[in-house]
Amino acid sequence: MPFPSPFHLLLALSSALSLLGSAAIAADANEEEDLALVYGDKSMISIATGKTQSLRRAPAVASVITAEDIRAQGFTDIDQVLETIAGMHVSRAAIVYFPAYIMRGIGGGGVTNPHMLVLQNGIPMTTSYTGDKGQMLWHGISVENISRIEVIRGPGSALYGADAFSGVINIITKTADEIPGSFLGAGVGSFRTRDAWVLHGGKWGPFKIAAYLRAGATDGQKEVLTADAQSRNDKLFSTNASLAPGSVHTGFNPVDANLDLSTGNWHWRSSLLSRTELQTGAGVSSALDFGGGATTERLTSDLSWIDAAFAKDWILGSTLSFLYYTEKSSLQLLPPGTRLPTGTFPNGMIGGPSRWERQFRLSAFASYSGWADHQWRVGLGHDDINLYRTQTIKNFLLSPAGIPIPSGPVMDYSQIQPHILPTRRKNNYLYLQDEWNLAKDWTMTAGLRHDHYSDFGGTTNPRLALVWDARYDLTAKFLYGRAFRAPAFNESYGLNPVANGNPNLKPERIATTELALSWQANKDVLLNLNIFRYDMQDIIRAVANPTPGTGSTYFNTGNQNGRGLEAEFQWDVKKDLKILANYSYQHSVDESTRADAGYAPHHHLYTRADWQIIPGWSLSPQVNWVADRRRAAGDSRPAIADYTSVDVSLRSQRERGKWEWTATVRNLFNADIREPSIAPGLAIPNDLPMAPRSIYLQLIYKM
Repeated sequence: MPFPSPFHLLLALSSALSLLGSAAIAADANEEEDLALVYGDKSMISIATGKTQSLRRAPAVASVITAEDIRAQGFTDIDQVLETIAGMHVSRAAIVYFPAYIMRGIGGGGVTNPHMLVLQNGIPMTTSYTGDKGQMLWHGISVENISRIEVIRGPGSALYGADAFSGVINIITKTADEIPGSFLGAGVGSFRTRDAWVLHGGKWGPFKIAAYLRAGATDGQKEVLTADAQSRNDKLFSTNASLAPGSVHTGFNPVDANLDLSTGNWHWRSSLLSRTELQTGAGVSSALDFGGGATTERLTSDLSWIDAAFAKDWILGSTLSFLYYTEKSSLQLLPPGTRLPTGTFPNGMIGGPSRWERQFRLSAFASYSGWADHQWRVGLGHDDINLYRTQTIKNFLLSPAGIPIPSGPVMDYSQIQPHILPTRRKNNYLYLQDEWNLAKDWTMTAGLRHDHYSDFGGTTNPRLALVWDARYDLTAKFLYGRAFRAPAFNESYGLNPVANGNPNLKPERIATTELALSWQANKDVLLNLNIFRYDMQDIIRAVANPTPGTGSTYFNTGNQNGRGLEAEFQWDVKKDLKILANYSYQHSVDESTRADAGYAPHHHLYTRADWQIIPGWSLSPQVNWVADRRRAAGDSRPAIADYTSVDVSLRSQRERGKWEWTATVRNLFNADIREPSIAPGLAIPNDLPMAPRSIYLQLIYKM
C-alpha cells in the first residue's frame, strides 16, 4: 500500500483535533488562561525570532534539547544528540568519517556539508573553504558544557543569512548561573576511549565566571572495508597495493575549552576546539591508509552587550566576534605501490592541503515594542571572512585533466600548483522583522534580510509565519521562507583540475512552505505534527568540462524538490516515567534525473523512555530505526540496508550525594549499521560500516 500523502495526514489530524475540541468541556476565558499555564510553555526557544518565547508559539518548526535530556541518555557527543531530532539524520562521509547532517533529504552524498548552519551562542561556526562546520574539526564535540541545543527545521536566512538553508542549529553553552560550583568528570569506553574534564561556575569580583576544560583520546572504531578505491586501481593496473580488506581509522585526540565571563550588560565568551592525530576514516581518496593523522584547531571569542531597558520600549544589543581556524595535514592519498598511467608511487601518493583563516563579525540590533500589538526588530552587520594563508605539499603534480603525475619527494608546491590561493570575502547585511498580534490568538511574524557579498553580489530572503492559538491546548502554524547557501571558497576559487572553482557562481536557493499543529492533549501528553514542501534551485555541482579529459568545473545546475512530514509525541506517563518519540518521512527528487535524490532515509523513527526505576537511579533505553534509503541516479547498487539500533543508559542521580555515574551501551544488539558511500559506488562498493556495540562509563564528582 503506498504511503499516504503528508497533506492528507495533516488534514485527517486537523479534522480529528477539531472533533476533539468540539467535544471538550467548555471553559470560560479565565479557565483557559489557567489551563494554558498548566499545559503549555514548558519549553522556551530564542533562535526563532532572536528573543526567548514559547516553543509552541514560536514562528518556526523547532526542537530543543536540554542539558537534562543529554544527561538522561548518557550522550557523550553532539552527533548522538542531533540524531534524535525529528527530520534529521547524522550520516558519515568516507573522508575522516566526518558527520554529515541530513535535514529533510538535504545534505547527503557530498564530500562537504554546507546546507546546515551551525551556530555557537548565535555566532556562525562556518569555515570558508568547504562552507560547512569543518570536515576535520567536527569530531567528538563534547556535551558537558552545553546548556541547550536549539534546532530550526527549515529555512532561516531571513534572520541568520547564509547557509541557514535546510535548518539552523544553535549550541548554547552554560553560564555561571547554570553551574552550581565545580565538577570533575572522567570517562572510559570501547575503542580505548578515555577523557577527563573539569567544569566550574562561580563569581570572581564583579564577574560571573564559567569555565570548562576537557582532554581525551580515542583509537576509534575499526570496522573492516572489504574493498576501496585502490582495489579498483589494482584491477585496472595489475598491482596489489590496496590495504583492503582492512579497517577504517577513526581515532583522534580532542581538547575542548570554554571561558564565559559576564557582568551587567556585558558578556564575553571564548572557546577552543583542537583535534590532533585525526585519522582519515576510509581514506582521503576513499583508499585505506596506515592511519596517518591531521591537526585542526578553532579558536573563537565574542564580546556582546545587551541593554534590555535602554529606553522605554527599546532593547539594544551588539556583538563583536572573532574566529580563527586552521587545518594542517600531510596525508596518504593512495598507498605505497600505487601505479597510475603516469607512473608509480613507491612510497604512496602524499598530499597535504593546509589552510589558515580568520573571521571578524560585527552586528547590532534594536527591538521596539512601543507600537501597540507590534514588536519590531532591526539588525545590521558586517562579516569579514579571510582565508589568509594556504599551503600545498605533495609528491605529485596534476595534469590538466587532474591525473596525478609522480614528481619525486614530498615538496611544497604552494607557488607552483596550489589547491587554492588566499582569498577574502566581505558581507554587509540588514534585516527587519515584525511580530504583529493582528487579532486575538493570531500572531503574524514577517521578516526580510538583504545580504551583499563582495564577490557574488546581493541576495534578499523573506519569511512569513502565521501562528493561531485555536484553543488553550491547540496551536496551528503556517510558515513560508526563502534561504540561500553561499558558494564555498573551494567551489568559487579552488584550483584542482578535478573540480575547478568558478568565480561566477551564484548562491543556491530554496523556498519552503510548512503547516504545523501542536496539541497539548492533556497536561501529560503533547503531540506535534508538521508537513513541509521545498524547492531548491541553482544547486552547485561539479560538471564535466566540454573538452574530454580536462576535468570538471563547478556550476549552478539542477533543481531538487521535496516533501514530507514530522510527528512528535511526548507522554509523562507518571512522575518517574516519560516516553518520547518522533517519526519523519521525506521524499526528495532530483529534477534533472527525475529520480530520488538519494542517501537520506525516507522513514526515520526514534523513541526513548526516561524511567526512574528506583529512587536515585534512572534507566533510559532508546530505539533508532532508519529505513528506505535510496541510491542516487547512476548508482546501480542495491538500496542501502535498513537498520535498528538500541542504546541503553543507566545513571545514578546526583541528588543522592556528590558522586554520579553513568553506564551507556550503544548499539546493544550489534546491528550492522552502514552509511552510504558516494555514487556510483566504484570507490567503496559496500558502503561505510559504523561502530559495533560499544560501552562507555562516566564518573562525575561535585567538589
